[in-house]
Amino acid sequence: MATKRPGETYRGQALHVPLSWDGQVAAYVWPLRMLTIRGKGCGGPTIGVDVGNEEVLRFDCHQDMGHWHGGGYDRLQTPGNSQRPFPENVQRVAEQVTWSLQQIEQQINALLEEAQYGAAAQTLEPALIETALHAIRAHLEKEGDLRAKAIEEHLIAT
Repeated sequence: MATKRPGETYRGQALHVPLSWDGQVAAYVWPLRMLTIRGKGCGGPTIGVDVGNEEVLRFDCHQDMGHWHGGGYDRLQTPGNSQRPFPENVQRVAEQVTWSLQQIEQQINALLEEAQYGAAAQTLEPALIETALHAIRAHLEKEGDLRAKAIEEHLIAT
């Protein structure tokens, strides 16, 4: 599950779903993860992939401050070592969530290989990936727009 760092706040119920039959590869979503970056409150859904007890991929769908982490989030130790920007045309939270889920659906094997988790990539089950992505989408919809509430409460700057 998402590595919690000092100063982060989470809202909503987390969801953790398997991507392999043994459950060692799993996806998760936090409906709202808030933090302060460069003195500015930001946040949104955080989606990731774990292998065992290690967070390997993380997608921080935080709109203007949105980014993702590849190459082995926990293994690289410092978030800045794995941070990558979303593509230029992926700016809004909804677009970032869609793009992130597409990466899990279409690129998960390559992303795990790149992060040196090739053995884990071999255990992935397409049916579980499809079920997991559907569950994540439904869970985010059920939780509602927690980001908008945080903006109203002046916890996230726009």
